[in-house]
Amino acid sequence: MCVNAKIMSSKPFTPEEARRIVQVLQKPAVFLNMTTDWPALHWTVEHLSACLTKRIRFRVGKRSEDMAPLFETECSYVEATIKEFLSWTANDGEPLVGPFLDYHCKEFWAYADYKYIAQLFQDKPAMFQDVVWSDFGFPGRDGRDSTLWIGTQCANTPCHLDSYGCNLVFQIQGRKRWHLFPPDDTACLYPTRVPYEESSVFSHVNVIRPDLKKFPAYGRARLYTVTLQPGQVLFVPRHWWHYVESVDPVTVSVNSWIEMDMDDEARVAEALTKTIVCAVKSSPSLDNSDQWLNPTEDGVSSHDENMQYLNLAVKVCMNKKRDDIEDQPKAEAVKRDFSGVLKSPASPPSLVSFGPHLIPVHLTEKPQCSSTKDSCCFSCTDSPQCQITTKDQDKLRSDNKLGQRSGQSVLQDTENPGGSGEMHISTNDVLECLVHPDVIALVTRLIMCRQRELHS
Repeated sequence: MCVNAKIMSSKPFTPEEARRIVQVLQKPAVFLNMTTDWPALHWTVEHLSACLTKRIRFRVGKRSEDMAPLFETECSYVEATIKEFLSWTANDGEPLVGPFLDYHCKEFWAYADYKYIAQLFQDKPAMFQDVVWSDFGFPGRDGRDSTLWIGTQCANTPCHLDSYGCNLVFQIQGRKRWHLFPPDDTACLYPTRVPYEESSVFSHVNVIRPDLKKFPAYGRARLYTVTLQPGQVLFVPRHWWHYVESVDPVTVSVNSWIEMDMDDEARVAEALTKTIVCAVKSSPSLDNSDQWLNPTEDGVSSHDENMQYLNLAVKVCMNKKRDDIEDQPKAEAVKRDFSGVLKSPASPPSLVSFGPHLIPVHLTEKPQCSSTKDSCCFSCTDSPQCQITTKDQDKLRSDNKLGQRSGQSVLQDTENPGGSGEMHISTNDVLECLVHPDVIALVTRLIMCRQRELHS
């Protein structure tokens, strides 16, 4: 049987309480004992291999100690059933057969990521109800609004932030290690839109083995880490950077991105970013031949299509803002905090009480440094030179200026073919300045302001 009966049990938070926590909390936290009666708790890879017999796509990467991040454009891809994947993970020196023939499990990891449950189990709709996000105060949200992730040890998602909403992650099998950074530390993560994926801003830094000579600002990034256990649910606030790696031989998790009111303006920013990236990267040139489009994207949209989407996004956002203003009392000013959450000067932000069923993700006191440890899943935080005092961190963070961000992260001396060192600005260098999150945010506000003036 692929459908399990739900067993009634008490929860530490009511749906209303859980939703309030998600809406108010601005730092990552782990919910405990909220999924004890979820049928999806039985979605182990063994269970799923019986429920899902069609082949799905696995991303395959080599276990390595490179200091550069392994983006999805640099991975191999294999079409396999979960049963074939399970057999591959259990291989212990036997001759390799099947879709993973060219990849030994001791040398490579595999990851079936971003798999929409609505598509995977469209012939088994009853399984959608196994994921009960309504317990978190979102009625009607279930497996249809979720994605499935299946991986081996060291399978990972490159460090990135999601442009839309916040994230709830339900761990089912095995453990995953989460490395999180607050939105205010974006400058320290050296953001890039190449490879391009809508709603994902990647980092140039391999946060497991950072190259501090190339990316010195990463040394002052504030790192929060947590190892998510089966049955737990991680809350990832809006715009928090995260790198995720599987710790155990096999891991299974389910997540759902929760929409937020401020996503309307974020969609304008994403539409603007896509228009610029496609225009620049679609132009043939000597230094513009890299694989810039993430495999998750369907293809390159035309400029006309991108402009149509940009105009639509602006229209929707303007209408929403107009409705918000009309709904607000005249004496009350509409303000937002750094993450975009509406707040009123007369109403201080609500506090969230942590306890045995809601655990905050703690700041890691020892920043990571360049490492050559044997395991691909370990971080270097033990050596004395990695330790920076809180006073030092505060002083270093005060130096984060936009000019420094773009200057240090993008324009760097490179060697030309003749052997002499001189400054060289590539197409990607220009693009990263144009679509830097701070620049895009500024241009988005300018576009919205001008449109309001034209249509007021």
